[in-house]
Amino acid sequence: MGAGETFGEIPAAAPFDHPIFSESVRRIRGWLGPTDFDPAEQDLLERVIHSGGDLSLAADLHWSAGACSQGMVALAAGAVILTDTAMAAAAVQPMAGRTFANPVRSVLDWAPPRAPTGSTRTAVGMAAALEHHPGAVVLIGSAPTALEQLLDLAQQGPPPALVIGMPVGFVGVAESKRHLAASGLAQIRLDGSRGGAALVAAAANALLRRAWLDQPR
Repeated sequence: MGAGETFGEIPAAAPFDHPIFSESVRRIRGWLGPTDFDPAEQDLLERVIHSGGDLSLAADLHWSAGACSQGMVALAAGAVILTDTAMAAAAVQPMAGRTFANPVRSVLDWAPPRAPTGSTRTAVGMAAALEHHPGAVVLIGSAPTALEQLLDLAQQGPPPALVIGMPVGFVGVAESKRHLAASGLAQIRLDGSRGGAALVAAAANALLRRAWLDQPR
């Protein structure tokens, strides 16, 4: 189905949705065709595609059973959102502010000025951030080392409420996502080499938005 044709049912809108955004999502829904996803999963898929401008992302986007619902419950309860970059944090803060006022922090706030030998600043920051916020919703869009650190820590202590794992690149990225897939953690991930701050933030924003819309009125 191409632009200008019939696009199907209009998606549910939040008061802060821009009309262009709503129209874009409506077109994406038409291009994708029918799915068997629940509303939260459908929103997640559409908004990641919207942020990436790429329908082929649908083939690599995966989530564990109940992950979207579990993430929304945590977000609605005010869970801290941890990100691996300041860029991802900046992309999530506006939606968090419009909805549940979740604190949004980059793990780099806990990182040393320089990377220690054999590690990265983000990985060290992840360890410290999770010690302070063990039940956080964690977004990783850039650093596979941070994702590997998180997976190691989750074997030893309480797991995060949700991991959105979408590191981007070609060194250690696909491997870290395979490790996440096998971890048993509640997760949303984008397999392969694609990812980044915009996509991981889009996934979190989709859950925040849907949890806000699903509140009893």
